[in-house]
Amino acid sequence: MWAFPMSMSHYGSSGELVKMPGFKAGGNSVLVYFSSADCTIELEKVLALGGQIQKTKTSIGPYGHIALLLDTEGNRLGLHSQQ
Repeated sequence: MWAFPMSMSHYGSSGELVKMPGFKAGGNSVLVYFSSADCTIELEKVLALGGQIQKTKTSIGPYGHIALLLDTEGNRLGLHSQQ
């Protein structure tokens, strides 16, 4: 894993390069995460608008929580929240 740190007090991009089972490198393997106050609230909106939940809200320890979703066009997106 290679991390690109973020600061909660400044806008900007963060992320990491991670080898994950089931995801082949290259092609469409980039995963964009959007910040939110609470992943659960955003996941409810995804379902209401016809998207799918791929991974429910999951703790990543002191770094908060993440969730994965598919939009109505099949694009995989990530959500990140501190709570």
